[in-house]
Amino acid sequence: MENPPYEPVRDMTALKDMLTEKLEDYALEPGASALDLVLFRDALHHVCRIHRILSQPRGNALLVGVGGSGRKSLARLAAYVAELKVLSIEITKTYRLTEFREDLKGLYRQAGVAGRPTMFLFDETQIKYETFLEDVHNILTTGEVPNLFPKDELSGVLDELRGSAKAAGAGETPEQLTAFLFERVRTNLHVVLCLSPVGETFRERCRMFPGLVNCTTIDWFTEWPTDALYEVATRQMASETLGTEEIKQAVCKMFVTAHQSVEATSHSMHLSLKRRNYVTPTNYLETVRNYKALLAEKRSELLSKCNKLKGGMTKLDETRVQASALTTWHAAVGI
Repeated sequence: MENPPYEPVRDMTALKDMLTEKLEDYALEPGASALDLVLFRDALHHVCRIHRILSQPRGNALLVGVGGSGRKSLARLAAYVAELKVLSIEITKTYRLTEFREDLKGLYRQAGVAGRPTMFLFDETQIKYETFLEDVHNILTTGEVPNLFPKDELSGVLDELRGSAKAAGAGETPEQLTAFLFERVRTNLHVVLCLSPVGETFRERCRMFPGLVNCTTIDWFTEWPTDALYEVATRQMASETLGTEEIKQAVCKMFVTAHQSVEATSHSMHLSLKRRNYVTPTNYLETVRNYKALLAEKRSELLSKCNKLKGGMTKLDETRVQASALTTWHAAVGI
């Protein structure tokens, strides 16, 4: 749809059902791994924001939040709903600027030559060298990464693009074809940056590369609200049996209370000592998982003790039967 409608969502339940269906469809895509997402209200809002950004011409996003807040997963879901191909990089020990430039070439061929709408997902853990961010900044501001293609390689790319440029009336000179390539890249490529606000690094990067702010729409991922924390805990504890449903609900509420109390204490510490302690969604998920692991461990211990007790009782019963038989035999022989 060239001009999609921009209207307020009036039925959040219908929106959640639709995104849940898209989430299930995404898991069935070849080569895609299932996204472990809980679509609470804030998550629905973030998906809608990111989708709206990706639907805009030259729409790029800066997702600011601590690790574990769901930035990358929600961005992938929004891209799937918008029917965009998602490309990212895989960092290895031998990954250097040369490998990064090769990945960018593939990105340019995808968005510029093939003309396919594409989302480039890039987060702070992938910034192995600051030059990576400099190249991304150039993509955001001008669409051009200096010296990305050698002259002989660039001529081959322009030859592939010549037919599309001629159909669009963009001209056929090398300069016109190059300009057409960069224009198509800016049109079809949507950059989504996932950065953490923790520490001074974020401020320094925004100061050194102003295009990160000027050429993107910023979406802040703040603390999870109470309903989100409870819904996530309920999802994590769904497979556990705790006697009654009331007990399970009470345990989930306990997780929420503990997490929010740590957040409140961390805020008080910042006010009094000027020191920050970040309580992330990852910490919350680890708390729930550790509880489940401890629960399984204790259940295993109890089961082992029960089996030992059962074995001991069985041996006692066998001994009692043997003793009774021996007594009967003694009485029969007159001993």
